[in-house]
Amino acid sequence: MASAFGHAAAAFGLSRLGFLSKPNTTLLAIGILLSILPDFDSIGFYAGIPYNSFWGHRGFSHSIFFAFTISVIVALLFRFEPNTRLQSFLFLFVSCLSHSMLDAMTTGGLGVAFFSPFENSRYFFPFRPIKVSPMSVASFFKDKGLAVVKSELIWIGIPCAMMIILGQLWRKRG
Repeated sequence: MASAFGHAAAAFGLSRLGFLSKPNTTLLAIGILLSILPDFDSIGFYAGIPYNSFWGHRGFSHSIFFAFTISVIVALLFRFEPNTRLQSFLFLFVSCLSHSMLDAMTTGGLGVAFFSPFENSRYFFPFRPIKVSPMSVASFFKDKGLAVVKSELIWIGIPCAMMIILGQLWRKRG
């Protein structure tokens, strides 16, 4: 998995890209939460759920269907003025789905069940430059964390900075 920092950075970058009329602090916070939410399935390791099962890590909660469903629910439950429900949904959906896309670009794990619940096979993208983040917080802040941060700065940070710049240019133009 990419780290929570990388997932949050992706949602922040996406918030500046132009989906929204105006970035809303609450909407941004929920978008960041949804970009991290799929990794709550990692508690399954402690509950004895096998990694490659439907409910296992990178299973159903990493699917396109999950991202779509949770984004529809949140967009219908909350009103994020001045953005329309459609704008809010699109931002939330892309933020949540970015999690799975980033995980499919990591160097470890069993892949991502993009098409769950309809099909549970796991997939990676052919291009996998992001170092996989350790599962535990303690391990992250020791040996492997620096390598993860370095790869995320390159492969997530630079594209996010570009999204922010493009969003600024787009807003100035419009």
